[in-house]
Amino acid sequence: MSNVDIIRGAYAAFAKGDVPAVLGVLDPNVAWTEADGFPYAGTYNGPDAVLNGVFMKLGTEWDGFSAVPDDFVAEGDKVVSYGFYSGKYKATGKSFRTNVAHVWTLNNGKAVKFQQYVDTAKVNEALT
Repeated sequence: MSNVDIIRGAYAAFAKGDVPAVLGVLDPNVAWTEADGFPYAGTYNGPDAVLNGVFMKLGTEWDGFSAVPDDFVAEGDKVVSYGFYSGKYKATGKSFRTNVAHVWTLNNGKAVKFQQYVDTAKVNEALT
């Protein structure tokens, strides 16, 4: 299985709400970084930190939050996905849609690093 196939599978699992499958793609020492200005900005180390610091919040604070990749570019141990985020923030009832790019670094079939790039202003408009 190629690195692109692994990451494509992670997005498919996320879309189905299969969080354990997404976490299964992550290395035990993954460094998962959410962009500065994003509601959950910071670096989360390990799958449990990603689950509690990111995924649980996306699942409880948003209706229909989605991360939909349009395409993938890969070279060596890196996979870049780009597409869009969308969702409705429960506290305000406001929706958003914006472009996003993710840079994944894999080692032996597991994601060891994740970096998010997103228009945080679009996301934050839904929060207020």
